[in-house]
Amino acid sequence: VQLQASGGGLVQAGGSLRLSCTASGLLSREYTVAWFRLAPGKEREGVSSIRFSDRNIQYANSVKGRFTISRDTAANTVYLQMNSLKPEDTALYYCAAKGRRVINSALFNPNLYDIWGQGTQVTVSS
Repeated sequence: VQLQASGGGLVQAGGSLRLSCTASGLLSREYTVAWFRLAPGKEREGVSSIRFSDRNIQYANSVKGRFTISRDTAANTVYLQMNSLKPEDTALYYCAAKGRRVINSALFNPNLYDIWGQGTQVTVSS
């Protein structure tokens, strides 16, 4: 399985973007998919995750209420809808997948994910 991330761009503060993470192969119900972001001078941060087996969804506190993760099974794609964007959301966004259930406490641990997309840049201007 390979992942292709897309949908990034330049947007003004308060605007919206929808990121897509499309898999080349089937993402079965054993998979967990997460979005991470990397901003200059900061550590990689887990943003949101979705665990297919039980549809468990998690968000980082910094994006709760603004971002929504979802899955289109037929399209083999996971989306990240980002609303009310802030300049501090500026980062390179990556999607990642693990071919098995990831426990709650580890959902935002990037070391557990072994399939990564190439990243898509999100820039929010003030």
